[in-house]
Amino acid sequence: MAPTHPTPNDPAAPGGLYLHIPFCRSKCAYCDFHSSADLQRLPDVFEALLREVRLRASESGCFDSIYLGGGTPSLLAGGDVARLLTHIRRHFPILPDAEITLEGNPDSLTPARLTAYRQAGINRLSIGVQSFHNARLRFLERRHNADQSQAAIRSARRAGFTNISLDLIYGLPGQSEQDWRRELEIALASEPEHLSCYQLTIEPGTRLALRHRRGEWQALDEAAQLRLFRLTRKHLAAAGYDAYEISNFARRTPHGGANLRSRHNQKYWNHLPYIGLGPAAHSFQPPLRSWNEMRLQPYIDCLARDQLPVAGSERLTPRQMRIETLYLALRQSRGLDRDAYARRFGERFEARFARPLAQLMDGGQLVWTPPCYQLTEKGFAVADGVVAHLVSALAEDEDLPRPADDGG
Repeated sequence: MAPTHPTPNDPAAPGGLYLHIPFCRSKCAYCDFHSSADLQRLPDVFEALLREVRLRASESGCFDSIYLGGGTPSLLAGGDVARLLTHIRRHFPILPDAEITLEGNPDSLTPARLTAYRQAGINRLSIGVQSFHNARLRFLERRHNADQSQAAIRSARRAGFTNISLDLIYGLPGQSEQDWRRELEIALASEPEHLSCYQLTIEPGTRLALRHRRGEWQALDEAAQLRLFRLTRKHLAAAGYDAYEISNFARRTPHGGANLRSRHNQKYWNHLPYIGLGPAAHSFQPPLRSWNEMRLQPYIDCLARDQLPVAGSERLTPRQMRIETLYLALRQSRGLDRDAYARRFGERFEARFARPLAQLMDGGQLVWTPPCYQLTEKGFAVADGVVAHLVSALAEDEDLPRPADDGG
């Protein structure tokens, strides 16, 4: 079993494998992820992805999570998913109890396809519902409607899926607390094992941002957004879901029961190693981060020459590693583990951040719950500001020595 709270530098922690399927039938208004609507290119990219799996096979370590993300991985036929997973197991040491997730959109999650995915070995499904309200789905330019979401969830259960996550977006124009509570209730009625609830963000370069600049819609003010954020945490907690990360909620299970937190996503948040395959996918072997070619044809051409399609890389400085550690750890309910920080960076957290730490604790945004510093409910509402205040203790030009085991 994977550790409940994997920590950085844990030599026994398995890695994660991410596969980016960069295709959608159409791009949603709010999305800034890399994707293409040219579905005729999908077969060529899929074959190139299989070659990349083979070329990456020499990389060491075992893996306990596989995540098919996108884009819209549910555009893949069941036979292709089975072929891909078989190929991965042939070239990578995948642990027997690996969490294997596929993201899907309700309009492409047909009963036949869901059955094929389950038979192929997918054991966790992440469904991009976003809203159970048709007018809000149209605002987001989603292709599906609320009835299709409900049908996809029912079909997934019938296909044998016992670990389903639903993605929802809140903070949409004019959305009241009553509106959002109703959406949460609809989601909870299907008894999902996991919920990801994201506040609407206006990403630069998206159609949503363009429509906002044109004055076609007005964003909720900060006070209204904060009320919805607090409602989300309170309502889901009362329904038996733990907020283990600022936007992610896992259903509580009896002591000794299944851990329903996203094993794969915790690798990102805990700075654990992962390998990304597919166009634009990122990999991380602390402290080295690399990324693949984003453009489809160069990605295909590289792999046709049996060359890895790596477009670039960076070695994070000790300062960058500290900043990312603060940001990612404090987004989680467990918080920042003081002892793990000391092992990783060779210094006491309290010594490095003494002044802002004291100020945040006095202000009620942070609390000490051994062995971790955790955000309070007040702190979660201003999480980015808390991290920025801590980062102020690190000088911009600070050249900190790297301990011998950094990134271990």
